[in-house]
Amino acid sequence: MKALQCIELGMPDKLQINDIPDPELLPNHVMIDNKAASVNFPDVLMIQGLYQFQPELPFTPGGESAGTITEVGEGVENLKVGDRVVAMLGLGAFAEKIVAHENAVMKIPDSMDFETAAALPMTYGTSLYALKQRAALKKGETLLVLGAAGGVGLATVELGKAMGANVIAAASTQEKVDICMQHGADQGFIYPTGDLTRDQQKELSAKIKELTGGVGANVIYDPVGSGYSEPALRAIAWEGRYLVIGFAAGEIPKIPLNLTLLKGCQIVGVFWGAWTGLDPSGNVANFKEIFNLHVNGKIAPEVSDKFSLINAADAISHLQNRKAKGKVIIQI
Repeated sequence: MKALQCIELGMPDKLQINDIPDPELLPNHVMIDNKAASVNFPDVLMIQGLYQFQPELPFTPGGESAGTITEVGEGVENLKVGDRVVAMLGLGAFAEKIVAHENAVMKIPDSMDFETAAALPMTYGTSLYALKQRAALKKGETLLVLGAAGGVGLATVELGKAMGANVIAAASTQEKVDICMQHGADQGFIYPTGDLTRDQQKELSAKIKELTGGVGANVIYDPVGSGYSEPALRAIAWEGRYLVIGFAAGEIPKIPLNLTLLKGCQIVGVFWGAWTGLDPSGNVANFKEIFNLHVNGKIAPEVSDKFSLINAADAISHLQNRKAKGKVIIQI
């Protein structure tokens, strides 16, 4: 079978499409004929050796995909050949075939296509866990989403709106803000890019306060980090919850902890991948909710770009260069 492989750490141009042996079916696992996979920011980090989990070389990147089960291993009870499924592997999805443990596989609704299914797990799984389990977002609260036009950002905009929040989308261009508004954001604004000056940080805080009537945002979803985090935190509401998702802007910020005292707020870490292993039943329940929201038209993943498996390295580069507005899909 063909697979995208990382032979040496570096940029996407070092990745190779190679013919490798089909994976071996194991007990409690299923073989899946992949139809679509999606690109996420951890893929960008992993091929450079910058992710918190680093596989041995060579490896096939890709954390999520969707397809059809072609073989079932010994001990598998709830899945069968022919089932249309989504698989959450964390690694190995950019290949024609994968073997996945039954606990990492879920059947998808009949109305859901493979590309949509592949676009759901990491973004919507992370975002629902963040808003529901970590922030306990309540109807009527204000949710600020930084990097709102990215994969997790748009998922959060949609889920926040479905949960009854007033959603404010912050993005780097008007085009991206417009996409967020199309996906349900109540308000949106453009923030500056690059290394923010002190004046730009103050302007960012002031804009958030202005849009929230001076109260601040009850929940802040931050997948960006760098110079955006502190000014956003300065504009959080009393007893607000600040969700640390990731650091797409590159730098891990150093936050003055006195802000948590002054605001009576919480800084809350969100590590969805770890939680899925600690509470698999909770994750399954979340995905049933996500699937129902999609069936009922409450969420619709934005697939901005599609690439073939042969051009999968370009897909990763596309995301790395911040050209994506929504999800980047690899058609297999």
